[in-house]
Amino acid sequence: MNIQVDDTDRRLIRQLLAAPDLSTAELADRAGVTTATCWRRLERLRAAGVLGVAQAVVDWRAMGYEVEVSLRFTLDKTNPRAFDEFIAAARDVPEVINIETFLGRVDVRLNIIARDMRHYQDIYRARILTLPHISDIEALMLVATIKDDGALPV
Repeated sequence: MNIQVDDTDRRLIRQLLAAPDLSTAELADRAGVTTATCWRRLERLRAAGVLGVAQAVVDWRAMGYEVEVSLRFTLDKTNPRAFDEFIAAARDVPEVINIETFLGRVDVRLNIIARDMRHYQDIYRARILTLPHISDIEALMLVATIKDDGALPV
């Protein structure tokens, strides 16, 4: 469902992006609207799918996961169920934190976390190389995240 987003909605969204843990009253104050207006606007934006469910952000490094690797897969597409079977199997790997599909040379990308390189090697050998329908794999090791906000200018 498409909705018209006006300046008030944009102010609310900007404030939410800057400080997602604000109460409705604090958000209303910062956006220059009443609490009731803020609440109604947020409900309308959620109902339209503009705003999703709030999620916890986990710092994997703080939990001891020091290695993140992005693996790009080209699948053997001679089997019509290759995508579905690969993705179903990849979902079962606990260290896979992100699965994305693409059009082009790369079919699927998995982001994997590990405690250290030895742990990554174990995951790679025991869980990744056993995934079905792999034709080619390319690994990219994360060195630094420079920007990770996913926000559009509103």
